[in-house]
Amino acid sequence: MQQKNDLFDAIIYVANWPTRRSNAWKSLLVARAIENQCYVIAVNRVGNDGNNIEHCGDSMVINPLGEILYHKQNDEDIFTITIDKEMLEETRIKFPFWKDADEFKLGL
Repeated sequence: MQQKNDLFDAIIYVANWPTRRSNAWKSLLVARAIENQCYVIAVNRVGNDGNNIEHCGDSMVINPLGEILYHKQNDEDIFTITIDKEMLEETRIKFPFWKDADEFKLGL
C-alpha cells in the first residue's frame, strides 16, 4: 500500500504542446496536481517550431488543490515562485485519499 512519504511534493513537466491543444495541456496539468496532491510546475515552448506549428507556452505552476499560482502565455519568461510545504501537508491531511491506493504492481 502506498505510504504518505511515497508521495511527490512536486512534478515538473517540460513540454512541446502546440497551441491547438492548449486546452488539453492546461486541463491535464490541473488534473495531475489534484490527483497526485502535489505542486505541478510545467513549462512549454513558445513560437513557431519551423513546421508551421505554433506553441503558445501556457507555462504554469499549480498547487495541490488545482489552483493556478502562475500562468504565462505567448511569451518567454523567467519567474520565481515559492511553494508552500505547509499547505501541501495540510491538503494531504484534509484529503487523505492517498490511503485508498492498492498494492498493484507491474511485473515483467
